[in-house]
Amino acid sequence: MRTIRIGSGAGYSGDRIEPAVELAENGDIQYLVFECLGERTVALAQQARMKNPEGGYDPLLEERMRAVLAVCAAKGIKIVTNMGAANPEAAAKKTAEIARSLGLSSLKIAAIVGDDVLEACKDGDLPIMEFESTITQLGNRLLSANAYLGAAPMAEALSAGADIVITGRASDPALFLAPMIHAFGWAMDDWNLLGQGTVAGHLLECAGQITGGYFADPGYKDVPDLARLGFPIGEVGEDGSLVITKVKGSGGAVTARTCKEQLLYEVHDPAKYFQPDVVADFSQVRVEEIGPDRVRVSGGRGTKRTDTLKVSVGYVDSYIGEGQISYAGPGALARGRLALEIVRERLKLIGVASSELRFELVGVDALHGAEISAHANEPYEVRVRVTGRTENLREAVRIGNEVETLYTNGPAAGGGAWKSARDVVAVASVLLPRELAKPQVRFVGA
Repeated sequence: MRTIRIGSGAGYSGDRIEPAVELAENGDIQYLVFECLGERTVALAQQARMKNPEGGYDPLLEERMRAVLAVCAAKGIKIVTNMGAANPEAAAKKTAEIARSLGLSSLKIAAIVGDDVLEACKDGDLPIMEFESTITQLGNRLLSANAYLGAAPMAEALSAGADIVITGRASDPALFLAPMIHAFGWAMDDWNLLGQGTVAGHLLECAGQITGGYFADPGYKDVPDLARLGFPIGEVGEDGSLVITKVKGSGGAVTARTCKEQLLYEVHDPAKYFQPDVVADFSQVRVEEIGPDRVRVSGGRGTKRTDTLKVSVGYVDSYIGEGQISYAGPGALARGRLALEIVRERLKLIGVASSELRFELVGVDALHGAEISAHANEPYEVRVRVTGRTENLREAVRIGNEVETLYTNGPAAGGGAWKSARDVVAVASVLLPRELAKPQVRFVGA
């Protein structure tokens, strides 16, 4: 039975680069996948592209490609990534430029376009899933609308000879499913194979989470050598069989427990995990340790895909003003609480218009609130934080300014004041008829 090895080179945009190099050099892999696109990342990238038409792709694309292109080319490792963000074609052209500079002019680079469905969403005035509104009602606050594409166009690009496939918004597991479809010729209606392949993709998509990074909890779930955390490898058979492992000697651990935690990560209904290619069923998945850092995963299934695609809609929700300042030493807690009282009253006196305000002491009650934190021991130092949601930038600025004035107008010995005001790019979801998203493969020669 044929088997391929797929390495997970990144779990988010700012992830470490060294583990990907380690995978390429020592992982004996055929595919290296970089998953770098969070839910809000496309909307932020669209903002960047508005300022610079040649921008809008992942800011670490050049650094990642320079780190791995030469070794991947030498070993015949194909790269699949969503670092294209809001501008896959520009990302492909940049990658081609990097390849030429490294003497790798024979590489074939494909961009997957068609996930930008803003006009189609506007035409349909689709209802928003998270709250009572429609696309049209967002008005000029609307920034972007990107459909979660499936594995088919990426698999098509690989089958057409692409060495590097760069997409924008796509389902995270689909990045890993595409090499399986390409390598094994899986049919796009073999729901059980696609379901098991989605299990593999879901386990690999967050990189270091499954090798112990997100899992680690000292004294309860100890993980060795996290500073040298190795990223995972999926050994996938043409029948959908899967073993999760990592580079021998790298830090971290692959165990049944790390795999089970990742399996349930961000999954609402394990029996109905909606993906663009399949509705995956994780409910019968079995996880078994078969050796050191080797875990067999089986039992994934699937049913027919839906007639709609999920679309991530980015919009400017509001503005956030924030200010922070620290107090330390005897009486720090009392001074911090007095500081909050002063700012609370000041915001009322000067009439700051806000829809929401939060007054917190970081390390005391910022995460779980005052009621749960009431019986904790008094800390030696505290960090005051005041945040507010406003309808415009001017009001947001005023919140941080009032915290900063505590330097000379508030409790004694405050230090390290910091303030900011920014717009909040939020994300909502709509469902778009599948046929309105038209993905295309466009090749860029190095």
